[in-house]
Amino acid sequence: MTKFKKILVTGFDKSALDEDTWTRINKLTNSISFKPSKEADCLFSRFNRVDKVLIDSLPNLKYIGLLATGTGTVDLIHAKKKNITVCNIPGYATESVAEWVFGVILEHLHDLERAKYVARNGDFSGSGFSTMEILGKKFGVIGLGRIGKRVAEIAAGFGAKVCYWSRNRKKEMENKGISYEPLDALISTCDFISLHLLYNKDTADILSEKLINSLKKGAIVINVAPMELVNIPALKKRLKQNDITFILDHPDEMNPIDVKQLSRYKNCIIYPPIGYVSKESRVLKQNIFISNLENFLGNKPINKVN
Repeated sequence: MTKFKKILVTGFDKSALDEDTWTRINKLTNSISFKPSKEADCLFSRFNRVDKVLIDSLPNLKYIGLLATGTGTVDLIHAKKKNITVCNIPGYATESVAEWVFGVILEHLHDLERAKYVARNGDFSGSGFSTMEILGKKFGVIGLGRIGKRVAEIAAGFGAKVCYWSRNRKKEMENKGISYEPLDALISTCDFISLHLLYNKDTADILSEKLINSLKKGAIVINVAPMELVNIPALKKRLKQNDITFILDHPDEMNPIDVKQLSRYKNCIIYPPIGYVSKESRVLKQNIFISNLENFLGNKPINKVN
């Protein structure tokens, strides 16, 4: 198997991968650099932008390995023009993220944070608590990729009336009782909405001002996708009405000013990006990452996105 001459690591440090993974990577290259190097023929990236300028600054580049699923930060068209292969890591955190979605839903519905606080302080009465069941509610999933499908399956397991919108119809899911609805109808009628779309030019701002304004009163929206999918100014206005709840988990990728402003609303719940950090998903993620490298060097690229 051939080797890379030099790997340039951007967007993450050594802690992002286990030591044995770095050992495996070292066997696939002559050197690794965490500082800009024009000699690099391989680029590692996570959530940082890999645009035309960066790509053109690396004249020997032939492979971009993403330590992530999303590809919206990479200029895939320009990479393809320059015959540079781009590979991502699909499906590594499907179960972890899907479980996390329902973890935060249940935490919110049952007010578990406050329940733990009052019990820890000696109040075991349970007075003042009220909740809502998922059973029988309308649960909408926007984007039926791996994670979206799993979320739909779990929601059905809770006894929800599950519907979806996706750019392509998913007949196999419809055969399981997951109904298709136009996006505007789904948004305006669902009690729960979970967003699972990749960010690109077609999905940017897909949760538009019009759709945000049409959200059903009392709706709970969970977005584990990039916030570029959401019209943030419109979201702020709707949150101010205090008649919906919005839950997100990628504040690290957002404008800090937007995060600060959204955090002022009690009905906007912000988590760090921990949905994908299960032990199982971390192991699978690194194995796929290495497999992508090995297959590219063996002239049999997998998980190519351009």
